Amino acid sequence: MSDGYTVAVVGAGMVGEKLVGELRRRRFPLRELRVLARSARRAVLDGETFEVGVAEPEAFEGVDYAFFAGTEGEKGAAVQLAREAIERGAVVIDNGSDFRLDPDVPLVVPEVNAGALEGHHGLIANANCSTIQMVVTLAPLAREFGVEKVVVSTYQAVSGSGRGGVEALEGGRKDVYPKQIAGNAIPLIGSIGEDGRTTEERKMLQESRRILDLPDLEVHATTVRIPVHTGHSESVYVETTRETTLDEVAEVLAGAPGVTFSGDANDFPTPLEHAGDSGVHVGRLRVSGRSVAYWCVSDNLLKGAATNAVQIAETLVGARV
Repeated sequence: MSDGYTVAVVGAGMVGEKLVGELRRRRFPLRELRVLARSARRAVLDGETFEVGVAEPEAFEGVDYAFFAGTEGEKGAAVQLAREAIERGAVVIDNGSDFRLDPDVPLVVPEVNAGALEGHHGLIANANCSTIQMVVTLAPLAREFGVEKVVVSTYQAVSGSGRGGVEALEGGRKDVYPKQIAGNAIPLIGSIGEDGRTTEERKMLQESRRILDLPDLEVHATTVRIPVHTGHSESVYVETTRETTLDEVAEVLAGAPGVTFSGDANDFPTPLEHAGDSGVHVGRLRVSGRSVAYWCVSDNLLKGAATNAVQIAETLVGARV
C-alpha cells in the first residue's frame, strides 16, 4: 500500500505509548495513526498530542492494523473488540495473554518463528515479555546444538506491572505487590497454581514450547520482581542435545538475529544501561560439554512488548524483518 496504512493503538498506558514511539521511530508506513482507550481525552504519548478516541467497534472502520497494548484477563480489550476489528478488515496484534495459547492464533517472535504468520486469520498474539527475550537467545542454540532443558531465573522490572508498579517503587504505593518492592526481591509474579508455578512461570514454559516448536522442552522458571524501573534480566542455564564449546556457542550468539553478544567477561549487560534499547543483550557466557549458561537483558516495554509487536506488522507488510 504505497500511501501507507491506517493503524490503531488500543491503550494509552506505558505499552501504548511505546507502541506509538516505535511506530514512529521505525518508520512504519503510516497513513493515519489513531489512539483508542476506554474514554475520550487528549493525551501526550511519546511527545505527540493525540485526541484519544473511545475503543468501540465503530472506531476500527478503515483500520488496517490494530495494536492492542494488552489488558489481560477475561475482560481484556482484545477479548471484547478484536473480532469487531477483524470483521472491519483490520489485522489485530494483541500484547495481552488472552490468545497466546489458542492453536488458531499465531504466537510470534519474528526472529524465531516468522513463518507462523502464514495463513493467519486476522489475529496474532505477542508473547510475554520475559519469554520473548529468552526465546530470541534460545532459538539459535536450538537450531545449532539442540535444546532439551532450560532453567531460568528472571529479575523483572516494576514497569512490567504498568504505571502502578512504577508508583510502588517511586512513591511507596502499597496495593500493587504482596510485599514492599523498594529494596526487596519478590519471587511471585502472578498467582500460584496447583503445580506450584506462578502465572508468569507457566507462561514461560507454555509459550517457549510453542514459539520454539519444542512441545517436550523442559522449562523450569523462577520469576522475580526487583526494584528496577525498566529492563528484565535473566540468568539462563541450557542443556543442549550435543556437546559444544565456548567458541562455538559464542559464534552462534554473535550471529543471532536480534542479539548483541559480549564475549568480554567483564563487559556484561545491565538493565539500566539498556533501557530504551530494543535488542536483547547477552553476556557472562559459560560452556561445559552440554551445559550452557549466560545472562541476558532486554527492555521489557520495547522488545518485550512494543518493538516485537511492530516487528510482527513489519514482517506482514514486508517493510522490515
